[in-house]
Amino acid sequence: MNFDVLEYSSAIGVLIVVARANVVHAIAFPERWPDHKRRLERHFPGATFAPVAALPRITRALDAYFAGDLGALERLEVEPSGTDFQRKVWRRLRSIPPGGTTSYGSIAREIGAPSASRAVGAANGANPISIVLPCHRVVGSSGDITGYAGGLDRKRWLLEHERRGTGG
Repeated sequence: MNFDVLEYSSAIGVLIVVARANVVHAIAFPERWPDHKRRLERHFPGATFAPVAALPRITRALDAYFAGDLGALERLEVEPSGTDFQRKVWRRLRSIPPGGTTSYGSIAREIGAPSASRAVGAANGANPISIVLPCHRVVGSSGDITGYAGGLDRKRWLLEHERRGTGG
């Protein structure tokens, strides 16, 4: 399996975008890319990764999102590699509306695993498609901004960006 890899410059720094035939397999911050690459290599033995200058459909959606069209990322097709439980959590992430937040415990209850808040947190932390699978919209049960693989400053920026875009 051959993957295209693009370094995309965004308002929150460089993002490594990994796709195949316009299907997003990963969007990672550079410091997390080696982990995501290893996961893809395990899931797709023999995978190759080729730098590309453009991924127009994906770049247009990212550009639109960062310019304020908060629904633009919903149109992207994704294929995250993970366990059944992780994919269930990631599907739930995608249903959190821009400008909204939820908690790890709420997600655990909604996916039928009410005692799995920590496992939801671990799945959130392993999310291979940052921003598109909006793990930044998950906060602590008290509403506090908690862990984010890209760092709390990026999480705050994303949440504020979405609140401004939704008038919240």
